[in-house]
Amino acid sequence: MKLPIHVAFILDGNRRWARKRGLPYIVGHTKGYRRIEPVILHAKKLGIKYLTFWAFSTENWHREKKEVEDLMNIFRKLFKSSMIERLKKEGARIRIIGNLDDFPKDIVEKMRTIIEESKDNSAINVNIAMSYGGRPEILRAVNKMLRDGIKKVDEETFNKYLYTAGQPDPDLIIRTGGVQRLSGFLAWQSIYSEFYFIDKFWPEFSVKEFDKALSEFADRERRFGK
Repeated sequence: MKLPIHVAFILDGNRRWARKRGLPYIVGHTKGYRRIEPVILHAKKLGIKYLTFWAFSTENWHREKKEVEDLMNIFRKLFKSSMIERLKKEGARIRIIGNLDDFPKDIVEKMRTIIEESKDNSAINVNIAMSYGGRPEILRAVNKMLRDGIKKVDEETFNKYLYTAGQPDPDLIIRTGGVQRLSGFLAWQSIYSEFYFIDKFWPEFSVKEFDKALSEFADRERRFGK
């Protein structure tokens, strides 16, 4: 089966999953983050080399203060969890992309430690997008180029200033939760990505659902405008 090199995920529907079951929203977020590890291990087994998970957007900061605080506590648990240790042992190189400085100092320190400790791993590359937005990423790249005094910009140069520098663009973007839009996710990198939208919420997303998406991807013809 023709497999993508890079698969990106928009993890949508955690709160709606919880609400539908009469549970606190934090239960949905917690269950949602626990779905990441099985997907990574399955992708590694298949030979997929790059995964990107959009875990927290720039817009998410505008949610109610209590929910943001609860999410920060989930991130604290996530980044010091046994799951992260297992992924490092599995050879996952973990990158956190986005504006890390938006987060509390203790979370930033833990994220930077994970990036450093996994930098020599090569079995699979995992990006976790935190305080990430597609337009802010592009503006950040432009401002960095201006500071560097670059006068002429081509695509190759621009790519070097993105969070995903040195990585291939996503071949397949999967969004759960029944919403059919990208919401700015990987705005520059997604121009030739295949999209796969699923009604199931992220906490319901399984390896079986992942295989369905990969099977559909394999049946699509990609012409890249040719």
